[in-house]
Amino acid sequence: MNKYVIGLDYGTDSARAVIVDVATGEQIAASVKYYPRWAKGMYCVPSQNQYRQHPLDYIDVLESTVKEALAMCPSGTAEQVVGIAFDTTGSTPIFTDATGTPLALLPEFAENPNAMFVLWKDHTAIREANEINCLCARWETDYTAYEGGIYSSEWYWAKALHVLREDATVRAAAHSIVEHCEWMPALLTGVGSSADIVRSRCANGHKAMWNERWGGLPSKEFLAELDPLLAKYRQFTETHTAEKPVGRLTKEWAARLGLTTHVVVAGGAFDCHMGAVGAGITPYTFVRVIGTSTCDIMVASHADMGEKLIRGICGQVDGSVLPGMIGLEAGQSGFGDIYAWFERVAGYGMGANKAEIIAALTKEAEQILPGSTGIVATDWMNGRRTPDANQSLKGSITGLTLASSAPAIFRALVEATAFGSRAIVERFCSEGVRIDNVIGIGGIALKSPFVMQTLSDVLGMPIKVCRTDQACALGAAMFAAVAAGAYERVEDAQQAMSSGFAHEYLPNPAYAAVYDSLYEQYLRLGAFSAGKI
Repeated sequence: MNKYVIGLDYGTDSARAVIVDVATGEQIAASVKYYPRWAKGMYCVPSQNQYRQHPLDYIDVLESTVKEALAMCPSGTAEQVVGIAFDTTGSTPIFTDATGTPLALLPEFAENPNAMFVLWKDHTAIREANEINCLCARWETDYTAYEGGIYSSEWYWAKALHVLREDATVRAAAHSIVEHCEWMPALLTGVGSSADIVRSRCANGHKAMWNERWGGLPSKEFLAELDPLLAKYRQFTETHTAEKPVGRLTKEWAARLGLTTHVVVAGGAFDCHMGAVGAGITPYTFVRVIGTSTCDIMVASHADMGEKLIRGICGQVDGSVLPGMIGLEAGQSGFGDIYAWFERVAGYGMGANKAEIIAALTKEAEQILPGSTGIVATDWMNGRRTPDANQSLKGSITGLTLASSAPAIFRALVEATAFGSRAIVERFCSEGVRIDNVIGIGGIALKSPFVMQTLSDVLGMPIKVCRTDQACALGAAMFAAVAAGAYERVEDAQQAMSSGFAHEYLPNPAYAAVYDSLYEQYLRLGAFSAGKI
């Protein structure tokens, strides 16, 4: 009798559930739902870089995606589901009460954005991130050492401190902080105390400066020096890798999802990390999770890493991707979001839908030869994640004339996102991290040959595209299979459940010199935009 697992992938705009055969990795059914409140723009103030999500959005899509996916399956499938696992965006933290309940689920905080999940792309905490960096620079222990040396406003402590300073009501009621990827397993297993929430190695290692070398999170003395408001939030020392079981579904959640209480719930991790596993990551493989932003993941053995500290990335964490290996994270704060922004600008008042505008821009931009327009752009419309995080940076475009067309500008933006990708690759290589191959996953990787070919040309490297359009959810399913005991190691689950590749893009050697020149112009424009020249 077949056994199945469910992988749940919580992205920026929507969540998807896939039901996967444990033995083969075959996707039996899938369902995708958009967050209803987020889709209306509720609780967000883009002009202030405020992006918040209500926990009810997460609960609503959990029930609807799982039920819809199960309804597509043959009779009896639900009874054969043995495991479930979550990946989420991050850092996406929220304040809870002593029971581990997010404050936004309490009546008095139901409409308070500060009591909600602070989405990864929220950049309201730039000031707090700067304070953390300044204190780390003069503290006896540099807690950013394994975070690339720079703490970002997209991360845990900066966001927490910003909310605590801004909102006295949240400050008075808050007992603990939990990441989205930690809360979902706790919710389904009936955790009734914030102290009992299983803490994610992935989330805390990359975003909360957790490291075994200094006994876990930064010391209470450090947090108190940063701001006395933070001192009480150093509440745990242990973190766990995501293949370890957290518990089983409660009777309530088994009934709500149409499953049994035998279902094992795995630990949580971030979408890009589980997505890299779903794509088949191995050492020396550079996996790009390409969506609204990008997240770039690599793994390396302890022997290969030694004492290397990679500058300007988003952390190097033991077990954040594959247990027993060092996970390396980088990425761009804007990728697909940049295309969406230009679509809104180019299509203003036209009444055409997004897909039609992007398709028209792409068709024309593909016909333009690289370097023929004189237009160069940077990819910092949402700040820069890596290399060297700086969320206060702004995007820029140069070389415009009265003859510049929308497709020409669009092409320059696509090239800018590729140049930002090249900057990340060059940083890894200059720091002694070998890259043998590149894998792309996500909607853009599968749906935009123009973007992917441009990326291959700019990198000068072949790029394989994962066959499944749900690589993150598939990765979560692999962790669920290990947690449920179907496989001993995540690598074993990868071997059996991988989807393989749909395409491979090869760089066009005729464009190599052109893109080398344009990349140098991109670097100079970036230096000028950042006030360095």
